[in-house]
Amino acid sequence: MKTIKINLQTMQQVVGEWMNRNAYTALRVSLGVVFFWFGFLKFFPDVSPAQDVAIRTIGVMTFGLIPEKISIFLLAIWECAIGLGFLTGLFQRFTLLLLFGQMLGTFTPLFFFTGEVFRIAPVVPTLEGQYIIKNIVIVSAGFVIGAKVLRKN
Repeated sequence: MKTIKINLQTMQQVVGEWMNRNAYTALRVSLGVVFFWFGFLKFFPDVSPAQDVAIRTIGVMTFGLIPEKISIFLLAIWECAIGLGFLTGLFQRFTLLLLFGQMLGTFTPLFFFTGEVFRIAPVVPTLEGQYIIKNIVIVSAGFVIGAKVLRKN
């Protein structure tokens, strides 16, 4: 039986090169999946766990001028558009604009509904608060994608 000697340094180099080649696409596609999936859920009443807080946030931001059913429908379209943009890799600048605009809206419940998103503000978030705070990672992923998109020109 022949033994195979594994050179750890070579393996690290191969894995590192693979990650370098595929990390951007993996990040872009995974963001696309998340946004499309979460956006798609919003097309169906009472399916998305974020529906209530999203509707109330949009209501406050628009001074109640947009009816609830229309606001959640528009948000669903917006999030699906972000998802499709990242999944296809098309219109990346516009997709990033949609992403960062959506993220601004996503963080506003931390200020509008502090009592609901924190058990003890600002250190003990509720499950809704955790759902919102994790978007810091999405913003950072947007920065990574944006850096590559803007570097092309």
